[in-house]
Amino acid sequence: MRHIDTLIYAGWVIPGEPEGLVLEQHALAIHDGLVLDILPSDEAARSYSARITHRLAGHALIPGLINAHTHAPMTLLRGLAPDVPLMDWLHKHIWPAEQRWVNPAFVADGTRLAIAEMLLGGVTCFNDMYFFPDVVANVAAEAGMRACVGLILVDFPTVWAKDLDAYLAQAERVYETYRDHALISTMFSPHAPYSVSDASLQALLQRAESYQLPIHMHVQETAAEVQHSLEQHGVRPLARLQRLGILERPLLAVHATQLDDEDLACLQANHAHVIHCPESNLKLASGFCPVQRLLEAGINVALGTDGAASNDDLDMLGEMRSAALLAKGVSGDASAVPAARALRMATLNGAAALGIAHLTGSLVVGKFADVAAIDMRALATQPVYHVLSQIVYAASREQVTEVWVAGRHLVKSRSLTSIDIHALHAQTHQWWSRIHSAPATA
Repeated sequence: MRHIDTLIYAGWVIPGEPEGLVLEQHALAIHDGLVLDILPSDEAARSYSARITHRLAGHALIPGLINAHTHAPMTLLRGLAPDVPLMDWLHKHIWPAEQRWVNPAFVADGTRLAIAEMLLGGVTCFNDMYFFPDVVANVAAEAGMRACVGLILVDFPTVWAKDLDAYLAQAERVYETYRDHALISTMFSPHAPYSVSDASLQALLQRAESYQLPIHMHVQETAAEVQHSLEQHGVRPLARLQRLGILERPLLAVHATQLDDEDLACLQANHAHVIHCPESNLKLASGFCPVQRLLEAGINVALGTDGAASNDDLDMLGEMRSAALLAKGVSGDASAVPAARALRMATLNGAAALGIAHLTGSLVVGKFADVAAIDMRALATQPVYHVLSQIVYAASREQVTEVWVAGRHLVKSRSLTSIDIHALHAQTHQWWSRIHSAPATA
């Protein structure tokens, strides 16, 4: 009998590979932060003794969810400008608020709030795009959460950088700081085609090629964006990005609600990834991503929440449900994006988009033990005929009771182990008091 770090007995283990596989009455063996074994519970009892044993007979173990597009610090702006379209939301509300309030303390406290919310919802990794990515990375590392932070770029001065040279210098500094970090990775994150010039994109591309980094960008989020590109550049945004060589790097195209046949062919030919944010798209009335057509074309589609200022939550279980239901409605096909595919979009597809599928995204021997346990005994998920379907269509994030990242137990019986929840509440209230009493849009 081998002695190991952790042994988790569960009613169901859903490894994520192969897609749709459900293992009943199995155990997950974890050692040195990695998945060591997945085997029937009776065999596990004979094969392993553990320093810590968890008996979760009513739970399903799934790979930790991956939020492939966030603006984590924007939790502190949650609900600030409800029920307005994207461009009004940005220009009249969000960008003025950010200009007034964003600083390293804002980013640290907002990121900590976001990480707490995501961990409690079973998210073990997030891909962020925001100012002060070094602060985001530091807070994530302190909390023990996996993160990819965006090396941002826009064509106007911000609190992060004043011009192109400063943005690229900041990018290099953050990249060098985290290039070998166990939990933190980086990618370039120019905001959007309409906010970054050709010259800036070409300069960024040179750095992306040098560092061998992907590019994460809002692309064709609204019809107005496409029309603006046609008027200013004579081509649609994706065609412009291809003309500039941006698609020579792995591209994470966020939102992609406005896609025609040529756009689909462009994404397919360049092996681009699409990050689908269904609930943000719905709230901002941005449009509908043609998910089923993308999947049929072999294009990798992952899921993100977007920022809490536009969603207004960071609930990846909710995004799975919305993505599956919307795909059926948009395509007119009830079999579009079945539950198993929705889970894959929220886990392994996200890992593939971030370039870390060899490390996480599924419960496979040798990968990191990034795991979420969902209590299926809640009345809302009873009875359980098809556990995977129940997770996607019926379970809530409040049923996530345990979360591990690289074998570290970060959520234990619904309690955070690496974040002081009382201090977090106090910090959040202080920001609310400041922003609420002196609105940035006044």
